[in-house]
Amino acid sequence: MPLPSDPATVEVGAQLPPHFQNETPILARFSSSTGLPDLPDNNPNGNPRGLAIRFVLAESPRRLHTDIITHSTPFFPAKDGPDALAFFKALADGSISDHLATYPSAKEFVEAPKPFPVSFARETFYGVNAFKLIAADGTVTFIRYRFVPRRGAAHVDGDQVEGLAAGYLYEQIQEVLPLGPTFDLVAQIAEEGDVTDNCTVQWPESRKVVTLGTISLDRVREDNDAEQKRVIFDPVPRVQGVESSDDPLIDVRAALYLISGRERRAA
Repeated sequence: MPLPSDPATVEVGAQLPPHFQNETPILARFSSSTGLPDLPDNNPNGNPRGLAIRFVLAESPRRLHTDIITHSTPFFPAKDGPDALAFFKALADGSISDHLATYPSAKEFVEAPKPFPVSFARETFYGVNAFKLIAADGTVTFIRYRFVPRRGAAHVDGDQVEGLAAGYLYEQIQEVLPLGPTFDLVAQIAEEGDVTDNCTVQWPESRKVVTLGTISLDRVREDNDAEQKRVIFDPVPRVQGVESSDDPLIDVRAALYLISGRERRAA
């Protein structure tokens, strides 16, 4: 659940499956963990990084959109609201070691590698929550989203981290935008018996992965600073045929993002 730190808001276009339009306008936001706006890009606390995508399906007669929210690790420290609150409280009061001894999923998240990406465009982003796709005949398929970089994932070697510039990720966004399609939007498909209501339980990598479309980043918005304060991404799907699973963390995240967004707008 990375919180935005000096996020960049980007206008993009995408090629999507038939139940969307062939090309759909998109709003993308990259972010860093912690929520601290002045956190340097070379600070390890900024990992994992976040990518949120908004599919702008209609502007009138009323705005219609649906969002996908991801971060750069398949792990997550908590399965529900109370566990998430306990994790962040432990981080804040310095009792994280005791917390990790009690919550294996939090320990797994903390200890998982979180390398520095060479750029936002060379990072894989994972949607940790499960969602269900509902076919016209009522068939349900559970999936987890991923954004896979078209040019391959690439990370900074450990001995080169100290040489990274404080703003190296956000400052180079303009340079990577003209390079063509940036991400494939893919879905990992659950099989019978896979857990769909607990985001801390990963599915085997042997599960089928299907490409849904291509994301192309075009430009940074002219009103980037204002849009950063205005936009509130929503993890709850808002289109017919896509619904939340029984994962309790989806609604928790939606409520927290709404609170955070309102405070950001008021700041």
